[in-house]
Amino acid sequence: MRDGKSEKDRRRERRQAWDSCRVVPIVQDEQKPRKRLSFIRIVICTINSFMVIALGFLSKSSLLLLITASNRNSKAVPSKPYALLFLGCSLIAPSIFTLIKALWKITFKDSKTPKRLTLLWVIFTEFLVAFGTALLILIAMPDFDVLTNVAILNTVGILSAMLQMVGNIITKERTRFTVTSLLAVVFMICGYVLFIIGYLLQTNQMGLSIGLAIVGTLCISFNWWENYSMLFKGGFLQRIAEDIRRSRNMICIISSVVRIAVTAAVLGAYVKLSAQDWSSVLSPLEQSKPIILSLFAIQVISTALCHGLAVAACKMHEVRRGFVAPLWLISPIVLITFPIIFVVHRGANSSSSYCYQLENSQNVTFFQLLEDVDWTICARDIFQKQNQMSMVIVGGSLFCWWIGLVLCTIYTCFIKVYRIERSRDLFVRQGYEAAFIDQGMLLNTRFKIQLSKKASSDRKETVMIKLCATMWHETYDEMMKIIISMFRMDKFRPRRNHFNDVSFDFHIFFDDSFYTMEGSGERHVNEYVETLAEVINEVYMIFSEDNQSIFKEMAQLPEQKVIQTPYGGRIRYTLPHGNILTAHLKDKQLIRHRKRWSQVMYLYYLLGWKLNRKYCQRYQNGENKSTLEKSWAKEKQNTCILALDGDTDFQPSAVMLLVDRMTLYPEVGAVCGRIHPTGVGPMVWYQKFEYAVGHWLQKSAEHVFGCVLCSPGCFSLFRAEALMDDNVMKMYTTKPTEAIHYLQYDQGEDRWLCTLLLQQGWRVEYNAASDSYTSAPQEFKEFYNQRRRWGPSTLANTLDLLNTASVTVQKNKSISKPYILYQIINTAASILGPATVCLMMAGCFTFVFNINVNVGLLLAILPAAIYLILCYKLKADTQITIAALMSIGYAFLVTAAILSIIGNLVINSTFMTPSGLFLIGITVIYFTTAVLHPQEFPLIIYGLLYFICIPSGYVLLPIYSMVNLNNVSWGTRETASAAKPTPASTPVVKYKRSCRCCCWNIRFQVDEDVKVVVIPGDVPTPMMTQLDEKEQQLFDNREKDSSEMCWISQLKEKSYDISLKEDILDEEEAEFWRDLQERYLKPLDEDKGKQKKISTDLKDLRNKVTFVYFFCNALWLAATFFLQEIGSVVCIKLPRINSTGFIVRDQYMYIDPIGLMFLFGFVSLIVIQFLAMLWHRIGTLMHYMAYNETASKERRAFKKSMQDTSFEKNFL
Repeated sequence: MRDGKSEKDRRRERRQAWDSCRVVPIVQDEQKPRKRLSFIRIVICTINSFMVIALGFLSKSSLLLLITASNRNSKAVPSKPYALLFLGCSLIAPSIFTLIKALWKITFKDSKTPKRLTLLWVIFTEFLVAFGTALLILIAMPDFDVLTNVAILNTVGILSAMLQMVGNIITKERTRFTVTSLLAVVFMICGYVLFIIGYLLQTNQMGLSIGLAIVGTLCISFNWWENYSMLFKGGFLQRIAEDIRRSRNMICIISSVVRIAVTAAVLGAYVKLSAQDWSSVLSPLEQSKPIILSLFAIQVISTALCHGLAVAACKMHEVRRGFVAPLWLISPIVLITFPIIFVVHRGANSSSSYCYQLENSQNVTFFQLLEDVDWTICARDIFQKQNQMSMVIVGGSLFCWWIGLVLCTIYTCFIKVYRIERSRDLFVRQGYEAAFIDQGMLLNTRFKIQLSKKASSDRKETVMIKLCATMWHETYDEMMKIIISMFRMDKFRPRRNHFNDVSFDFHIFFDDSFYTMEGSGERHVNEYVETLAEVINEVYMIFSEDNQSIFKEMAQLPEQKVIQTPYGGRIRYTLPHGNILTAHLKDKQLIRHRKRWSQVMYLYYLLGWKLNRKYCQRYQNGENKSTLEKSWAKEKQNTCILALDGDTDFQPSAVMLLVDRMTLYPEVGAVCGRIHPTGVGPMVWYQKFEYAVGHWLQKSAEHVFGCVLCSPGCFSLFRAEALMDDNVMKMYTTKPTEAIHYLQYDQGEDRWLCTLLLQQGWRVEYNAASDSYTSAPQEFKEFYNQRRRWGPSTLANTLDLLNTASVTVQKNKSISKPYILYQIINTAASILGPATVCLMMAGCFTFVFNINVNVGLLLAILPAAIYLILCYKLKADTQITIAALMSIGYAFLVTAAILSIIGNLVINSTFMTPSGLFLIGITVIYFTTAVLHPQEFPLIIYGLLYFICIPSGYVLLPIYSMVNLNNVSWGTRETASAAKPTPASTPVVKYKRSCRCCCWNIRFQVDEDVKVVVIPGDVPTPMMTQLDEKEQQLFDNREKDSSEMCWISQLKEKSYDISLKEDILDEEEAEFWRDLQERYLKPLDEDKGKQKKISTDLKDLRNKVTFVYFFCNALWLAATFFLQEIGSVVCIKLPRINSTGFIVRDQYMYIDPIGLMFLFGFVSLIVIQFLAMLWHRIGTLMHYMAYNETASKERRAFKKSMQDTSFEKNFL
């Protein structure tokens, strides 16, 4: 190695000349075309922008029409109090929505109480704002023309402009914004002056209205004082603002109540003082009622939708095009629209003659209301007489107000939006303003200034992600998926990069990696470990050799390390872009095996040894305790573990989407993505639709209403702070001592870990945009065994969570009592699944074979009852075989059931039956759900297979799972161990020793004939027939060295192109592993007596659980049977409705109460889940759009940074 290259590197160079062709697996960087994504993003954001403008236009126009209807001269609505009442209701509608939301949070979640001083200040400011809004909208604006009313709303930002100017002067770093805020103040004041002059030139009778309007706008401008509280650092306002943020829910309740009360008081007093009669509200003209109600509905709905879409535009990183520009344009568009309507109505007439015509009009219609709008314009002499000077004054005031608002809110074009943002980080106040939706949202956008250099730290902090995959008996193709995914992550974020957002560390924990070689007694790695070494070698070469040309200088690969450890062995790879991949090879003779114990192993290694230990050492070295505690807490918060299975395939974007949820919400302890099963065959097709429905509806509903109950271990991100919390990581190390523990702890370890997190107060979320792919069982037997493990563990963990519901609700802000009720109903529905499907099959028998209802019920129950008995008598494999045969028969019956329902609809000429409505409703919901998941829409094809397999999945599988509940084996991947090489003839050995002496290999063996045989390596050595104690120990140590060299050389041989160098583990770390093994991971003793007792306890638990489970189903079936036997006495009688919607005379349908109750409950669950899915899809769309916008910028930056790769070569 005089040239610095290893023998393997030189061999690669020689081979490159004649063996340059390769077999390369498909390695996709991303699975979705970027151009298509960009196009979709442009279309969605453009539509969103136009919707914001359209909805803002409807909101402002409907408000102005309601104000016009309140005008004393309006003829469309003679009852002015009626119009004022709904105008006032539109003002308080946002406060009512905010009040309901805050009451929900304070009732079912936690809330802080504000301080007394904060309370008084909030009451004062909210009173001021509500009073000003009522003065302006209810009293002053009805006296002005519609054009003035459009523009005067722009003046509500005058105080914000002044405070911005002060803030920009203080910072001395934003000169351009200082100028714009100063100009905004100047323009708004000029607008006020021109406004006063314009009306005083016309008449002296408008002074009161003008004064009220100005006072009202000034009072309203106090609404956004909190946006500038940071200007008064350490002062009264900043302390108030901090207390408001701490007790936001209580503040929302108080402010909403104050606004509603003040608006109602001003409205009531104004109607009384203006000599109007409230009694006219009870008897308005029939023609005016629909006008006011329609305008009110349009105003409330369009304002709420405009607010929602504007917020969505910000979160999709369309601040300028989707938020600022549309909101700026709403007022000018409305301002242009009404004069156009005036000109169109006027036609060829002169303005004066048209105004005279309007004065004599008496129609009470909506068109009359538009004419009333025209009349407000005619009321201004300047429009009738066409006085150019007066028109310039009016136009100047309108322009000054609008340009003042633009300059005041121009800072919103430059706000920094992170990839994923919370609304409270984008906007100061919760909710929105009904009267000025556009101005309110612009002024509510956070105004951020830097008061000191220390405050300039970026919010982004590096998140350290430890990718931990557990392996056991994965195939070559499955290993290839996970290894390629890890190398993708290495390429996505090299160890040295300029992003500084995430860093990666890769770990593989391989269970049962070693076996004892028969004959020699040496420890070898099994064939699965050899396959892993081959896969890593192959993928390493693919990602190392991007240049396909043979005319290149071969890059020198870094030397990798293989290390013997107290738990077995370790291979440490330095990946092509500098990140580290460590494969931990577990020897089950040294450390406890199975997945949960592998998870305990990496939790304590990465979080205990790697994270905690360094802070303890720094404290022992004399560093400040408070500083260390802050750093330690921050690192725990920013360290995450990505739990993976050994066959998971994922893209970097999937991981980053999970990281976004972690960085956004500190209370999130775990987040999972969308799991896609892969494979071929009918069993995989069934699971594809089953997984889809579970994620589309169930996980989305859990995320929206509370927390996800299970974050799958195949692809989930866990926060270190949550895992290290009390009663989580430590509790997770509990050994099973009772029968129920084997179900809850070992059969469903992922769900149990999430249960511990939920009970400790952490939130578990679901991100539908984060896709990962994992292998699914392709055989019926493997599928049943997997679900035999999942079903009871799911039920055990859910019941555990429900059992501790009262404590969990108090500790967990995301879990409420209604959510617990939802889970109770969901659990009850799943328990009663077998009985429900039997009832469905009974209906099928009844219709197809035209037999009695109860006879059909007995025929439906009989096969399930027989299978239940057989499961108690037969072996598991035989049970599965019978279930497979019965599933085929059930599939035909379900097909007949579906056809029977359709036939029943045809015969009765109506679909207005419970079964018909249920079938059509479920089909529509599932189809709509699939449409809303366009990338997964083809999965709807597998829906038919899923439906015809419902009896197998909801009758036979629960029976098999419950009866075999005492079987705690893993059930999947339990293949025979790899074939191991054995000698041609294995003699009966009584004594055998191996040793190395200098460079000689010597093996001593005493066979059955008590004959000493010496088998030298190359040269004969003296025979040894007897060993003393010291020599025996010496040979034991040498034997150990020899066996170590065996598995290490085995791995070196399989790493064809990668050079493995034997290294030594640090003694401190070795001591840590020995302590960990002794405390938590020591192999369990095979105590026959204890195992027998556990087996007996498991059978007892099985008998109890199956009795309760099937007793509940039997009760349900018995109740239905007796109700059908009794007949119409207790049944609900409903009239029959034909297909046209009319009731058929003397024809009725009879439905038993229990069946109707269950049908209503099931449909309610589906509808609730569907609505939750809609809400979740909106959030997913915003996040996905934001990610693609930022990811495209990062890709361009990454390509630019990777043009010069010399630094990476030097680093490696």
